[in-house]
Amino acid sequence: MALFSTNPFRSFWMAGYECTDQLNCFGNRVDFLPLTGHTQLLAEDYAHLGPFNIRTVREGIRWSQIEKTPYQYDWSLVKAMLLEGRRQGIQQIWDMCHFGYPDDLTPLHPQFARRFAALCRAFVEFYRSVLPDDELIVTPINEVNFISWLGGDVRGTSPYCVGQGWEVKYGLMRAYIEGVAALREADPSVRILTTEPLVQIVPPLNATNEQIIEAATADENQFQSADMLGGFICPELGGSPDFLDLLGFNYYYNNQWELGFQTFLPWGDPIPDPRWLPLRKLLLKAYRRYNRPIVLTETSHPGIDRPHWIRMIGEECSALVQEGVPLWGVCLYPIIDRPDWDHPTQWHHSGLWDAELIDGEPPRRVLYQPYAQALLEAQVMVENASAQSATVPEAVAAT
Repeated sequence: MALFSTNPFRSFWMAGYECTDQLNCFGNRVDFLPLTGHTQLLAEDYAHLGPFNIRTVREGIRWSQIEKTPYQYDWSLVKAMLLEGRRQGIQQIWDMCHFGYPDDLTPLHPQFARRFAALCRAFVEFYRSVLPDDELIVTPINEVNFISWLGGDVRGTSPYCVGQGWEVKYGLMRAYIEGVAALREADPSVRILTTEPLVQIVPPLNATNEQIIEAATADENQFQSADMLGGFICPELGGSPDFLDLLGFNYYYNNQWELGFQTFLPWGDPIPDPRWLPLRKLLLKAYRRYNRPIVLTETSHPGIDRPHWIRMIGEECSALVQEGVPLWGVCLYPIIDRPDWDHPTQWHHSGLWDAELIDGEPPRRVLYQPYAQALLEAQVMVENASAQSATVPEAVAAT
């Protein structure tokens, strides 16, 4: 447990580069690292982080591009990214699977877990050949709870199923657990960062008893993946409390909704819906459930509300830090604007930098100044809260 007590991150504020390589709802492969221009403008993107004191980033290896042939891996682009990160002093957290699988695999394939574990072993060997002494932080599979619903229940991605969400989740978590075991076998010092949606699902107003129970069950299910990883449910998969290291939670403006997924609870109303909960309460609930350090691994807002959102994030995180909760980071995801998965000509305008599209060139970066100013203010809030908190060491030691 001593491993869990050390904060491995170089900066509290982090940047996330959208790296999904999934099959979208139309069956088309998307590959966002080159689409957003990050692979072409890597050095520039990292240099732009300096004024915001961001030294830690989330990146992805893009499994579908790395392993075109089973058990044969092309690490050339990842190596170039590693070297640029080292050159600029940028710490990289690596997603092994960010929604995309090789063309011949789905989470329901009998070889899925074996192939993923082999990928994890190969990645550690490759990583240590380039950076033998750096701390390695890995997210094995991003948002299992979400992608199992998207691919297993609503046909939004591979394997395009309906009513198979649990089976897809079970297959993903089998691979996740075998992947963590492979990572730790290859290098016991590897840190594991989970990244799961943090949500609140509430019953409708004037709900029946059945609706109240159904909403409570759905809300509880958001923790299934972490519970499986920790071996608290489905112990036959081999999960263990030792696999729960750094717990990341992803939170967006539409993460609180009414049972049925039709009515979202607005976050910015002057008089909020009484069922809506501040982010600090949701994060505190997750922290108390597992007693591990937590990270807000994804957060952003589209459009003109970006500055209002990040101020709210700063206020909520400051409150937690001041209370001594081991909140070890906030990742702005995406840091560069991204297009829609299913309609890639539509961009979300959710980054710190917008993308200026120019034919034949990677998108140019245009800093959204209101967001930038609000981010600097949020950083000061958290810094002040950290300075005022005298209980943080005790909270961290308790983990």
